[in-house]
Amino acid sequence: MLVRVLGSKAYAEAWEIQKRLVEQRRREEIPDTLLLLEHPPVYTTGRSSKSPIPQLLPYPVYRVERGGDMTYHGPGQLVGYPIFHLGKRGLRPRSYLQALETVLIAALGTLGFKGETLRGFTGVWCQGKKIASIGVGVKDQISYHGFALNVNCELEPFARIHPCRLQPEQISSLAALRGRAIDEDKVLHAVADAFIAYLDPVTFTGV
Repeated sequence: MLVRVLGSKAYAEAWEIQKRLVEQRRREEIPDTLLLLEHPPVYTTGRSSKSPIPQLLPYPVYRVERGGDMTYHGPGQLVGYPIFHLGKRGLRPRSYLQALETVLIAALGTLGFKGETLRGFTGVWCQGKKIASIGVGVKDQISYHGFALNVNCELEPFARIHPCRLQPEQISSLAALRGRAIDEDKVLHAVADAFIAYLDPVTFTGV
């Protein structure tokens, strides 16, 4: 697995990078690749979302191929886009979503947070608040889009929407839960290490 740390990337640019890598992965030109980055403020909404887009939002809105409803991305949030060949890993879309939840919960555990899932919802919760959203797309068995983990990001932009069919007050960040800023590099390395440990194609057997 190749892990690429991209820093801050405009959403449209990162979207194009993902689509290009999907084709390269399909042609076996690259290995499974995990992109880790953050975005300038932006809203996205999934292909199947039927939720109306609120008027007068302060940031651009992109409708993309991932599953799930509307959410916010911005500075202080760790975004991950795994470009993985699910077929070669023996994963189907649902088991892949569960695998992502498992990886994020494992990473949080190394940082002293107890993550969990909530029945009926996709994503990761901590202390009763949602702190990681997951929405993926799959093309020719290759995954793209992925997850967003709220580390030090502002929460006010979530108040302008109903993120993932939730009330804004149900969304939090690691910093808000701990009451102080979190070392973002430490979180990034914890997530990368968890992906390598839990999604190694030799040892991972699914969820």
